[in-house]
Amino acid sequence: MAILLAWRGLMFLVLLAGGGQASDNTKKCNLTAENPSERKVLSLLEPLTNQNFTAPTTSGEKYTYIFQVCGDADGMKDAGVVQKSVDGKQVPIGRYNSTQVYGGNDWVMLIYKGGETYDGHCSQEERRAIIMISCNRNTLAGQLSVVLENRDRNKECFYLFELDSSAVCPVIPSKLSAGSILLIVAFCCLAVYLIGGFLYQRLVVGAKGVEQFPNYAFWSEIGNLSADGCDFVCRSRGSRDEPPTYRGVPTEPVEEPEERDDHLLPM
Repeated sequence: MAILLAWRGLMFLVLLAGGGQASDNTKKCNLTAENPSERKVLSLLEPLTNQNFTAPTTSGEKYTYIFQVCGDADGMKDAGVVQKSVDGKQVPIGRYNSTQVYGGNDWVMLIYKGGETYDGHCSQEERRAIIMISCNRNTLAGQLSVVLENRDRNKECFYLFELDSSAVCPVIPSKLSAGSILLIVAFCCLAVYLIGGFLYQRLVVGAKGVEQFPNYAFWSEIGNLSADGCDFVCRSRGSRDEPPTYRGVPTEPVEEPEERDDHLLPM
């Protein structure tokens, strides 16, 4: 059980580090000039897809603006930005099937063309919307705001919107080395193993005392074997009991036996 919990914890960390499988909702946008660099910039906006961003109306205004990244804003087919009046009328001012995108170090400019034509402005050309998305690490998606509606010109009129998001922020390089990351993963797995094993032994098995330690018999046997090996390699206790095989020369002079030949002298 404890091993299973540790394995699940490891898999969770791997998925967390990998960030999961990225979707490809931004591919719904048709670029006016398809090229890999623009597509790569557009892919940065993937976390912002499948959600509407609404610019709040202020006093005196009669329109609300709804924006969606590569999706139907306010449910309107092919419309990336919709102007909605107080009576509910929807006017597409930019379509995501005619998209341009530019990117910098900490910003992305998304342009939707092909909106509904003006009635009496800008030589009755098609409307277009420019959404300036700037880096803000404190929020995934801030409040959409209307910066400018430029229609007092003959051509190339536009609506300008602004949105803050952490999705376009540059990636901060990790200061951790590969060895440090492996150690963190190892310690996390060890913590999952110990905590999960402790809870299993205590709550399921009903163990008490040191028996609550997961796989206590296995680890205690490992400890005993390690101690025996250390004792065998590092200690020389067995050689002290053997009798010495070498006897040193005595330092005191050896006494010569006294010759007793007095009986040979004449009396």
